[in-house]
Amino acid sequence: MREPEHPGPGPAPASVSDTAAVVLDGEGVVVARSERAATLLECSPGRTCVPLLAMLPRAGTDAGPAGHLMTVPGDGDDHAGQKVPLVCTVVRLTARTPGGPGADTQWLVLVTPAETAQEAAERDARRRRTALSQAAAAGIGTSLDVIEMAETLVNLLVPDFADLATVDIAENVLVGDEPPRFDTSGEVRLRRTAAAQSPEISAEDLLAVGEALPAVTDSALMRPLMKGLPVLVPDVAVLHAKLGVDPKALPLFVPSGAHSSVAMPLYARGLILGCVTVWRSQLPSAFGEEDAALLQDVVSRAALGVDNARRYTREHRSVVTLQRSLLPRSALDSAAAETVGVYQPAGGGLGVGGDWFDVIPLPSLRVAFVVGDVVGHGLDATAAMARLRTAVQTLADLDLDPGELLTHLDDLVLGFSEEQMTSESCSERPEGSERSEPAVLGATCLYAVYDPVAGRCAAAAAGHPPPVLLPPDGEPVFLGVTPGPPLGVGGVPFEVTDVGVRPGSMLAFFTDGLVESRGGDIEEGMERLRGSFAGADPRLPLDELSRTVFDGVRPQEPVDDAALLLARIHALSSDQVAEWELEADLSLVARARELVVGQLSDWQLDDLGFVTELVASELVTNAIRYAGGPVGLRLIRDRVLVCEVSDHSSTQPRLRRARETDEGGRGLFLVAQLTDRWGCRFTSTGKTIWTEQPIGGPLAQTAAGR
Repeated sequence: MREPEHPGPGPAPASVSDTAAVVLDGEGVVVARSERAATLLECSPGRTCVPLLAMLPRAGTDAGPAGHLMTVPGDGDDHAGQKVPLVCTVVRLTARTPGGPGADTQWLVLVTPAETAQEAAERDARRRRTALSQAAAAGIGTSLDVIEMAETLVNLLVPDFADLATVDIAENVLVGDEPPRFDTSGEVRLRRTAAAQSPEISAEDLLAVGEALPAVTDSALMRPLMKGLPVLVPDVAVLHAKLGVDPKALPLFVPSGAHSSVAMPLYARGLILGCVTVWRSQLPSAFGEEDAALLQDVVSRAALGVDNARRYTREHRSVVTLQRSLLPRSALDSAAAETVGVYQPAGGGLGVGGDWFDVIPLPSLRVAFVVGDVVGHGLDATAAMARLRTAVQTLADLDLDPGELLTHLDDLVLGFSEEQMTSESCSERPEGSERSEPAVLGATCLYAVYDPVAGRCAAAAAGHPPPVLLPPDGEPVFLGVTPGPPLGVGGVPFEVTDVGVRPGSMLAFFTDGLVESRGGDIEEGMERLRGSFAGADPRLPLDELSRTVFDGVRPQEPVDDAALLLARIHALSSDQVAEWELEADLSLVARARELVVGQLSDWQLDDLGFVTELVASELVTNAIRYAGGPVGLRLIRDRVLVCEVSDHSSTQPRLRRARETDEGGRGLFLVAQLTDRWGCRFTSTGKTIWTEQPIGGPLAQTAAGR
């Protein structure tokens, strides 16, 4: 007869070879038996097996359907001929054994030595420990998130190894900092980070995830944790006496019904990062030394993973802080526009990259909108973005037109790349190491300048998608900006597109990460963006509108960083601007002074009259004397007072300190001293010198009191 397999539910024997099988009829006569049965029982085929007869159901009763098990003890002989206790399982057969007697009912009895069942339990425990060790080796250390690492650990430990597992982490570690070096167990301050439990264990009163552990006094029981050693508690009753906490707080630490526990510190580089505690309640065997050693091995792996995750958290936080410090404030409001920006790295904020936007105030109440993208992610891309943003701000201060600014930026990127490659070729590198990519490679940028006086926007693009223009009463459209090559190509000019923009219109600048999806067409994404503005309520607050559009357009699985800059356009009214044109006649300087003083009186800015009259007189005189006519004079009133003088000369004025014997050269110096800011910008027809004075500022008050 073949050795039978385990027939149904219930505890399986450790090995089929250790199990004997006997088939009996209703009278207890042996119909068939296995070879193992001959050594355990004195039962021969065709004869009644007296030891097993008492286990058969009485005549006329039903033992239930096939597979229903009933275990009873018995006695048998082992291989040495000694009596050993037996565990017997009786199963009713649904069919008769071929060739057997013609009994209507037959029974299968499986007989196993009791000591083999114990060995099976021990082998099962070893199997569980081996499986846990293998799972820990495969699953721990795959994440760079401290909380996710803790959750992975407790899920590995429950339910096969423990009924309840908790992970408590030092608060410094959770934010990426290195924990202090503790001297006693009473100094350790932890926060519950993860927990997992079997359904049967009662842990309602246990400290919840996210809460800080109450202070525990230093004790001899917990002191091994300070050296990275486990604390094995085979009997939980010991904790009630030696844990050293208020009895009322004990349910926060010890789950109800637990009979044994092991605590193991997350110990790395001599520092305690946290503690892992496991409890058993339903699992019958108490924790032993082998269990503690296994937990120590598993937790030591986890400690290295937690320490790596902590380092990553610190570095990631530093990089994110760096990048966000490089971006302007998310919301700005100026005379030219109200703006709101949104930035999100790839991976839901877990990474950093090279996307950026900027809003740069320019002279004469104008404003520059910048949006750019550096290919790649991580600290290198962020550093490259920082260099580009600084360069754009410096070039914007020169008041260049968008095309000229991008040309200079393109030259800078070429210089960055050459500098990087030169430094790498001159530095010593290990044999076989690869050369890193240039500092800025594949960057794109769009630069636009809006003038609230003229109501026009000039823009140029270096490999960047065009902005969306949403008129106050029309459909959104993409501005027809002529696309230039990405930065770093060199040798190609950038065309400037100049369009009129009505007050109340909205401009949306974005990076391709907002509209680009994995396997999708960027054109479809851009159309989706345009459609989102078509269905949006333009009366919404700008921050709410930007978040609605951003979340609605951003792909579910973004492949790149994304930035969105919305600008609601303002325009200055006609009563905020006054301008005149003067012929090249020095006698008209007096007329210029009269016009300025009269206009300031109409604006009720008489306290600015003295300074502005002097500034206009000096600038108009210099323009007529050195550039000829006609000369333009313009005043602009908003939060500051702007005075502009324009001529047809392209000569840059130079500020210098006149000597005592010089007859001239003091006019521009006086202008610089009396105004808050001044400068010069070149135009298509010449240049414009501008000055700014704060309305109600100290310079005006001082001049008015003279």
